[in-house]
Amino acid sequence: MSCSVARFLFLILVLSIQTMKTKYLVAVVLFSLPLLFSCKKREVKTSPIEFYLMDSPASFDSVNIHIKKIEANVISDSAVWLPIHTKDTVVNLLNFQDSATLMMANGIVPLGLLKNIRFILGNDNSVVVNGVSHPLALPGTGLPELMIAVDKKLNEAFNGFILDFDASESIVEDSGSYRLQPVIRLIR
Repeated sequence: MSCSVARFLFLILVLSIQTMKTKYLVAVVLFSLPLLFSCKKREVKTSPIEFYLMDSPASFDSVNIHIKKIEANVISDSAVWLPIHTKDTVVNLLNFQDSATLMMANGIVPLGLLKNIRFILGNDNSVVVNGVSHPLALPGTGLPELMIAVDKKLNEAFNGFILDFDASESIVEDSGSYRLQPVIRLIR
C-alpha cells in the first residue's frame, strides 16, 4: 500500500474518532500505523558534471559559435534530457586551441549513464576569413542543435568531459558562403 493511501486512512481515522466505537478505532489504528511508518523517501544519488570546450587548429581568423544551452541525456531510472547550467554566449573557438579549454556548462544530474549531450545553438554564428566576417548557415531547418554520443557511466565524485569542436572540419565554404557542419569529438 502506498504512503498516500496510508496517510488517507489515518486522516479518516482522525476525523471519525468521535463517531466510531472503541474496538473499531483500535483496529484501524493498529492497521494504519505500520503503513504510516513504513513509508520511506527513496534516496536519489546524484553526480556532478562539467563540460569543457576546445578546438583543433584552423586557418580562419575566428570562428564564432552561439551556444544557447547544453542538455544531457542521462539514463538512471528513466531516460530524460536535463538542462545543464550554461551561459548563453558566443564563443570564438580559435581562442581554445593548444590544450586551452573553456568550461561551458556544469550541474548536478542523477547518477546513471550519460548517453548523449545536446548543444542548442543560437543565430549569431559567423566565420572571419581574411578580415571579412561571413554568417554561418546552420544545418537543417528546425531547432539548431548538435548531438554528441557519450555513453559513459557517471560517478558520484566528478565527471568532466572535454569536447573538441573541430572548426577546420566544421566550416564548409561553397561559392563564397559558409555553412556549419559540426564535427565534435569527445576527448575524454
